[in-house]
Parts: sequence; structure tokens; C-alpha cells
Amino acid sequence: MPDTVIPTPFLDSLAADIRRWGVELGFQQVAIADTDLAAPGERLQQWLDRDYQGDMDWMGSHGAKRWEPAQLVPGTQRVICARMDYLPPDSNLIATLRDRDKAYVSRYALGRDYHKVVRKRLGELARRIEERAAALPGLAVQQRPFVDSAPVLEKPLAAKAGLGWMGKHTLIINSNAGSWFFLGEIYTSLPLPVDHSEQPDRCGNCSACLTICPTDAFPAPYQLDARRCISYLTIEHKGAIPESLRPLMGNRVFGCDDCQAICPWNRYAKTSGESDFNPRHGLADSQLVDLFLWTESEFETKTAGSPIRRIGYERWLRNLAVGLGNGNPAAHAIQALSARFPDASPLVQEHIAWALRRLQSPALSTPQPKPFPLLRIPATPVRD
Repeated sequence: MPDTVIPTPFLDSLAADIRRWGVELGFQQVAIADTDLAAPGERLQQWLDRDYQGDMDWMGSHGAKRWEPAQLVPGTQRVICARMDYLPPDSNLIATLRDRDKAYVSRYALGRDYHKVVRKRLGELARRIEERAAALPGLAVQQRPFVDSAPVLEKPLAAKAGLGWMGKHTLIINSNAGSWFFLGEIYTSLPLPVDHSEQPDRCGNCSACLTICPTDAFPAPYQLDARRCISYLTIEHKGAIPESLRPLMGNRVFGCDDCQAICPWNRYAKTSGESDFNPRHGLADSQLVDLFLWTESEFETKTAGSPIRRIGYERWLRNLAVGLGNGNPAAHAIQALSARFPDASPLVQEHIAWALRRLQSPALSTPQPKPFPLLRIPATPVRD
């Protein structure tokens, strides 16, 4: 950052414009945080020391760049944080979870890849900021937008900016909007005024998210053991899914939303108005066997522009085989698994064989995953 003196009224006005522009660009909230992440950095290291990251070695790489933003983008003084609702209307969430023959895909992945949608909007927001900054002679602005794509502690930053608090399930919860939203950031060298509206932790004595987890992935409140998390197992994990966890996964074939679905604060969640997040190819309500029968060409075509594409066809089949193994022992499911087996990769064959053993031997069909309960969730929380 050059020695250009930036008038305080200019920065105040620009901060107000940034919030207004954010709403115009489809964000539900935009706020500004400082870059002090020493405490979250310590918590991250403790998490890594417990090996909770599993195979996600990249979580331990990059060193201090995660908690010292200026090491990632030199000159960074502030972080502009934004959130965008993604829950599609009529997503059949609970009904799909309870139907053993249907595939449950995490609601964030039903439509277009959020990285592309949110990054484009952040890029436009950054462009407007730079255009405004150009009015001051000699002012050079360094900026870079991020959407879950670099060593950025996005959830602690969102909490600092006042977008919500870190819930016991380690997701950000907003008292007016629940938790069904994406996060994005712009690192900027502008010394913008920061927001001092951090939301207090309002989880209270509620532990619904911890007890609903199908695989008991929360060793304690505010701690997630990714090695047991279905989102990790179905998306990040590249090898065989531990056999002890497969029966607990039920029909969840890409991600898991149980901890959000049960959270009482999501009574206040709003459905998204973004058509890009609407379900594609019937993924909100598809039969497991129908998805398992997709050819690789169909998979490539139907997941174009989708976050599902990143796991590839092999892991897609792996996950679906587990889902089928947890389903009803219908003849067409057994036939589909058997027909796929000869030409499948060794990884997929292992999971198909497991599924067939369960479907053909009722004694092996236990344990069953936790059934998602009727929505007798904790009482509606009280907001200030």
C-alpha cells in the first residue's frame, strides 16, 4: 500500500457502498473484518494435531498463510466477507433422507457449482471497489476474491465480520438466516472501517446437531473429526470407505446435511432466489439405482458445472454402491450391482461386493443408519 492518505469519510462511504453493492449482486449480507486470526490459527493447529483432517493434507500446508492473510495476499488489511443463501425451494430434504431407495445429495450440490456463482459476484464487487478507489490519485489497491479455494479461514472471518457465530457443528449460524448459505471473501489492502457486530454464541444447551450425526463425527461441541464425517467420506476421501462406517451412511451419497436440517435456527432460513442453485437432473429426488446406472458419459454430461463433478465417476459409483447396500433388497438393485461388477474398478468392486452381501443376506443388514426423526426439534430459539 503506497503512502497515499485515504480520507476517513471516503473509507466510510466506500464501506457503505460495498454493503449496498453486495445486496445488488445477490448477497444477503456483506461485512468487513480485520485480519487478527491468531486464536483461530491456534485452534486449527490443535485440530491438526489430533489428525482430525484425515487425508486432507492440504489443511496443514501453507503454514501461517491461513491465519495471517497478508502472507497470502501481501498488503491485506481487511477482509470483506459475504454470504449467499443456497437452499432451493421444495428440495424434499426430509422425505429423501427417510426413503432408503432414494439418493440424498447435499442441498448445496444440487445445482450449479457455487464456486463459479459466488466468485463471479465477488469479482464484480472487487471491480466496483477498484473503480471507486481510482478516484483517489496514486492509490493502488491490492485485492483478491476467494470462495473455498485457498488457505482462508473463512468461518472465523465470517464470525469476526458478524455474519454469524460458529455453531457446535462448526458451521456458521446467523440468528436471522440459519446456516444454509455460502461464504466468500475479498482480501483487500484498503483500511476500511471494520464491523463490530459479532453475534454471540446462541447455541445454548442445544445439542441436536451433535446427536443427530449418523456417524458420531463430533467428539465434542465445536469439534469435527472429519475422518468420520459423511461429507468427508463421500467427497474428500479417495480410497475405500471404512466398512464400519458404511452402514451408518444410509442413502447419503454426496455430502450430508443432518446437522443443519435438525438445527432449530434454520427455522429462520430463507430459500434461495438464485436459479443457479435449483436442482438439476432430478438430483433432489432420484432413485439410487437410477443414478448408479448412469454411464460415465452420462455422469460427465449431467454433472457439468456441478460440484459433484470433482469426485469423478469412480467415487460416484463407490458412494452409490454404499447407498444401495443400505437400501431395500429389491431385485432391480441387486441386478444393477451385479451387472456393474465385472467392469468396475477394484475400488468400486469392493463396495459393490459389500452391498451385495448385505442385500442378499438379511443378517448382514445391521446395523442400520439412524433414522432421521420426525421434526420434534428443540424449541424455537429466542432472538434478541
